Amino acid sequence: MSENNLWHTQAKQMWNEKAAFWHSKSEGMWEEGSRKSIIPFFSEHIPIHAKVLDIGCGDGYGSYRLWQKGYKVVGIDLSDHMIETAQKQVNEEMNDLSFKQADMLDLPYAEGSFDAVLAINSLEWTENPSEALAHILSKLNSGGYLCVGILGPTAKPRQNSYQRLYGEDVICNTMMPWEFEQLASEFGLELVADEGVYKKGVDLKSVGSLPKDLKQSLTFMWISIFRKK
Repeated sequence: MSENNLWHTQAKQMWNEKAAFWHSKSEGMWEEGSRKSIIPFFSEHIPIHAKVLDIGCGDGYGSYRLWQKGYKVVGIDLSDHMIETAQKQVNEEMNDLSFKQADMLDLPYAEGSFDAVLAINSLEWTENPSEALAHILSKLNSGGYLCVGILGPTAKPRQNSYQRLYGEDVICNTMMPWEFEQLASEFGLELVADEGVYKKGVDLKSVGSLPKDLKQSLTFMWISIFRKK
C-alpha cells in the first residue's frame, strides 16, 4: 500500500469514528457557528442552479443547505459512515441532491462535470494537497468556481497535526491560508473573493482596517473563491 493510500485509509477510519459526534454538531455549525457565512458567501459569487461538487461533505448538512438555495449538489466524503448519515436526509423529491462515498484523489466523474466545487476543511486531510487540487480542478469546467475553506491559525482542529513536532506521522496537513492562495495562483486560478471567519472576542471593526496577512493571522478559517481560467 502506498503512503498516500495509507494516509487516506487512516483518515477514513478516523472520520468514521467521529461521524456520530460530527453529525450532532453539524447543523449548529452551519446555522449559527463557524460555517454560517459560507452558504451566503458562496451564493453571492456563484450562480444559482450551478452543478456543485461538495468535497468532504461530512453528514451532508452543508450540501443540503446549498440544495435549498437552488444548486444541484453532489456531496462526496471519504467516510462511508458520514455518507450513510447524509443519505438519510435525501428523499425521492430531492432530485438534485445526492451523496457518494469517494476519495478526492479518485473522483468517479468525467472531466469538466461540475460548475463549482466546495471544499471546506477537506484539503487539509490529504497528504499531497497539490495533487488533490490538480485532480479536483480536472472535474471543474472552464470558467468554473472553486470555494475553499482553510483552517486559520486560531483553529483548534489544527491540533490534529501537533504530534508531527515529535516526529510522529499525522494525517492532518496544517496549511496556512496564504499558502493555499499561493498554490491556487500557481495552478492558474483567479481569486474572485475571500473573507475570514473569526472566533468570538475578535473586534471585527478593528480587523477591517488590517492588511490581509494580519487578518488571516486572527482567523479560525479563511474562505476563498477562485475561478478556473
